Amino acid sequence: MRVLVLFAHPLETSFHAALHAHIVAVLQEQGHDVDDCNLYAEGFDPVLSRQERLVYQDITCNTRGVAGYVQRLQRAEALVLCFPVWSFGLPAILKGFFDRVLLPGVAFDISDPAHVRPALTNLRRIMAVTTYGQPRWMAMWMGDPPRKLVTRYLRSLCGRRVRISYCAHYHMNVATRSILSRFMDKVAQALRQLPIS
Repeated sequence: MRVLVLFAHPLETSFHAALHAHIVAVLQEQGHDVDDCNLYAEGFDPVLSRQERLVYQDITCNTRGVAGYVQRLQRAEALVLCFPVWSFGLPAILKGFFDRVLLPGVAFDISDPAHVRPALTNLRRIMAVTTYGQPRWMAMWMGDPPRKLVTRYLRSLCGRRVRISYCAHYHMNVATRSILSRFMDKVAQALRQLPIS
């Protein structure tokens, strides 16, 4: 399976950097064709410019600034997101990727504005691997926006056939090495459920 991995963390010494390396290694061991996109390392600009917003709905030219990323996303059969939850939301660089790349004509069809249709039907699987500083009850009390964005919003762009999994570790502030090791094992097990073709 062609898998696009979107990684969003600036520190190479972070637990997320280790998670990212683990994800890529497991996917490659399983025989997947991995496109590893480290947004910070690639210098992705998350800012939606004035010009990009002006042409946002013009599908003849709205991908000009992000054409390479659009092609990578459209080539993928599976999407794996690896990111920390900050301030109960996505890191700005990943949110910016969604703002700039999940465009009309790419992620959704607005030819009939009253009935917007999904356009990322190439994606059969989506998996998020994430961590929260706070416990689960706090994330739930806040509405858990990242979980909803992955499990509801991305589903709306891919159609009903897409299968989505959300692997989250809560309360990183008190995590021990053994707890984090078990989470790594859980992530590997989930990744091994992806079909090869």
